[in-house]
Amino acid sequence: MFISTPLPQVRDKVSRTKPPKPHGGGGERRRKKQPQEAAARAGGGMGGSSASPCDLDREFAPQIAQLLATPPLQPAQEYYNGLIQSRKHDGIRVNFSSKHGKGVCANKEFAEGDLILKDQILVGAQHSLNKIDCAVCSYCFRFIGSIEFQIGRRLYWQSVGSSSDCTNRRHCHESDVGSSASSSGATKENSSTLPEEVLGSLITGDMSLPFTDHFSLPQVVPCRGCEEERYCSQSCADSDWETYHSLLCTGSKTEPSQRSALQKFIEHANGSNDIFLVAAKAITFTLLRYKKLKTQPEFQNNTDESNFSLLMEAWKPLSMGYKKRWWDSVALPEDVDSCDEDTFRQQIRDLALTSLQLLKDAIFDSECAPLFSLDVYGHLIGMFELNNLGLVVASPVEDYFIHIDDLPDDEKEEAEKVTRPFLDALGEDYAAPCEGTAFFPLQSCMNHSCCPNAKAYKRDEDTDGNAVIIALEPIKKDDEITISYIDEDVSYEERQAELADYGFICTCPRCQEEKPN
Repeated sequence: MFISTPLPQVRDKVSRTKPPKPHGGGGERRRKKQPQEAAARAGGGMGGSSASPCDLDREFAPQIAQLLATPPLQPAQEYYNGLIQSRKHDGIRVNFSSKHGKGVCANKEFAEGDLILKDQILVGAQHSLNKIDCAVCSYCFRFIGSIEFQIGRRLYWQSVGSSSDCTNRRHCHESDVGSSASSSGATKENSSTLPEEVLGSLITGDMSLPFTDHFSLPQVVPCRGCEEERYCSQSCADSDWETYHSLLCTGSKTEPSQRSALQKFIEHANGSNDIFLVAAKAITFTLLRYKKLKTQPEFQNNTDESNFSLLMEAWKPLSMGYKKRWWDSVALPEDVDSCDEDTFRQQIRDLALTSLQLLKDAIFDSECAPLFSLDVYGHLIGMFELNNLGLVVASPVEDYFIHIDDLPDDEKEEAEKVTRPFLDALGEDYAAPCEGTAFFPLQSCMNHSCCPNAKAYKRDEDTDGNAVIIALEPIKKDDEITISYIDEDVSYEERQAELADYGFICTCPRCQEEKPN
């Protein structure tokens, strides 16, 4: 017998607004520190005097310095102008100033509620454990399959999590029934459990729930090599393969020793910090761009100097992000005593070194050796911490149960005879969104204000992982477009304390007005 519980409070459509997460993009910025879950979840500075334990850092020191140098103003401006033009975002431009670094300004007037920018992810990844709660396209992060598929697979993993210890079985993006995994929701106790054959019927499509035809999702397109990555279209599958995944695929077509090395790298990342997976995608993004450039007739001069010039060109999109080494970019967590700081920071760097070595075992390319230095790896991880707005996509399962709740009483009563057991089994987290880490090249240029004129906002039609920026008020041409990195509805003192973690003192009009004499 199923225990009936009230439907969790129906969200207002405004709740699709996702509060901006800390990010960087010009000026001295630093991402707000996360509470420590393990040494892997945060880092700190070790100081510049500590010698790198990675031989590549010494062997390729001049090339690494060029990779990590701040791009000159003119090439950076040309890059952003070209990016804005290619994405048809003619309403904005990226400006540079000595005071704030990069900033985004309006090229036209925006009314309140206008769409300012829909910024495409350059590199991003869904959190490993979130893959159990949400089945999404591995390229654009759109939900895939069907409402039944989403509910069935999640409840199946919940039953796995509640019946066994799944701590070490985290990386199971699928083959759904028949595999083992753990997730943020899979280890929680639930008020109801459902027979596995019922869940299997949902996953395979043999069972339909009422009114799910109102919420059609793209069919699942599998990876050409492995069972772990899935897509919403062949176009996304091809794009992911060409841009990142062909070097990270663990399918049977991958050479056995490389596949084994990749699996070890992935297992380490899932057991420590899945931001290593994002850093790996950034490296493969650069490697594949480099290989594509080398095939062009004008780049056939195969010398070390010309090859490095190609590597610099392939690296250019990532060179624009504000980077600081992971172990230098986050303050000491509260649960680590100051006398243990050096040890803690050493552990963080050692963790990154272990991850890097596992990645090198899998995909090292001698022509691009500087990419595999610890210094570059640490800066990449730091960049994703510093520039991360946060990847969030609202779940269609939430919309589905809200639709059921909004039906006329007689239809609702009939539908809930079928849907209520599934809602009860899902529990309070029935609306879990897709979440991950992502770098958005244009949004990351936006500066902070405690009285912002724009915000990150997901509209009903925004069903993929792209960042969406909406005007909060009328914006005049040439005005700077700002967002808030924090909850601005607190006192001056609280805001400044929060922003100190990002490495600057806010002098926006509101702070100037509220600053004590």
